[in-house]
Amino acid sequence: MKKAAASPKPAKGTNSPSDHIDARIEELGDWRGEMLARIRGIIKRADPDVVEEWKWRGVPVWEHDGIICTGETYKAMVKMTFARGASLDDPTDLFNSSLEGNTRRAIDFHEGDKIDEKALKALIREAVALNTSKRAASSRKK
Repeated sequence: MKKAAASPKPAKGTNSPSDHIDARIEELGDWRGEMLARIRGIIKRADPDVVEEWKWRGVPVWEHDGIICTGETYKAMVKMTFARGASLDDPTDLFNSSLEGNTRRAIDFHEGDKIDEKALKALIREAVALNTSKRAASSRKK
């Protein structure tokens, strides 16, 4: 599986994680950029307090009290990996990749795939709730 170019350069004078993600979307210039932009929009609508990060030399990451998910782009897919996906309920079977692991789960989007926005928002909100509950539990132990 070949990954897209490692690290797009944001516009001169900017280098926030959001700027890097904007640059990646623009750099792709095809269905993958459109898909990544749609996923990003759904994440932001599901959790207005989400924090965008740019990690591991070119991976968009969305966080809220920990990593919610990543948005990796490959030649034939956009992969949305949930850091703690194995702990999430997935009643609509959105997860279609990385199903054998004990921690992560992923959704592979291919050209022409439709996104079940309602189900994806619910999954994102569940991931945020899990992160928030784990953080609250760890702070009570201190």
